[in-house]
Amino acid sequence: MDAVFDALAHPIRRALLDRLRETDGQTLTELERDQPLTRFGVMKHLGVLERAHLIVTRKVGREKLHYLNPVPLQQVADRWISRYAAPFARTLSDLSHAVDEGAKIMSASGPKHVYEHFLRAAPEAVWAILTDDAKTPLWQHFNMTSTTDWRVGGAITFFVEGRPMIVGEILELAPPTRLVHSFSARWSPDVAGDPPSRVTWELSAIPGGTKLTLTHDNFGGDTATSRAVTGGWPESLSRLKTLVETGTPFLFPVAHAG
Repeated sequence: MDAVFDALAHPIRRALLDRLRETDGQTLTELERDQPLTRFGVMKHLGVLERAHLIVTRKVGREKLHYLNPVPLQQVADRWISRYAAPFARTLSDLSHAVDEGAKIMSASGPKHVYEHFLRAAPEAVWAILTDDAKTPLWQHFNMTSTTDWRVGGAITFFVEGRPMIVGEILELAPPTRLVHSFSARWSPDVAGDPPSRVTWELSAIPGGTKLTLTHDNFGGDTATSRAVTGGWPESLSRLKTLVETGTPFLFPVAHAG
């Protein structure tokens, strides 16, 4: 976590994160605008933020877009804040959500929300938990359960107390590296009318572990779903990391999902 604190220590880097909070998915040209340093200087600061995994980048056409990755901030919350504020554990994701809350929607062709996580386990071990419905409540937001028909075209459904919260279809299934499914929110009337979006899980082997990249995109615009999901993914990914690495779930109190 030293890299995270080092990255946040500089005002220019905090200003760049503020820019991405206001409008996610910006190019270098957009981010360097009005900054009191050269283009090369901005690139160096962005490199520090990327190495700390506070931002991730994606090539869309000929452009390189920069996105916030709030997962490291969730790890800070999990490590220190929860110990002293256990009664408020349900709101710990606000630390990461505060970074990207209110983020504007970029072009429909680009990724919407991109998260990176590094786990001390082989891709096969991560995949085994990710695709085991019996383990879903040990890491998913709201301790959701799931039922899945594990084949392309099969249904995937997440529940809270027997009520469907998310319904979807398996679009791609390539063990143990890639899982893509559609995502239709059902937890409240304001999201129920949104079109299906897309969730892509990518697992890449790295020395000593796995790089997990989750991309949630294809929302079809600035929807209630696109704004709501930023609160749940950082928690879920942090809990998944804990479960994979320790074999012990990071349990949250059961909360009402709406």
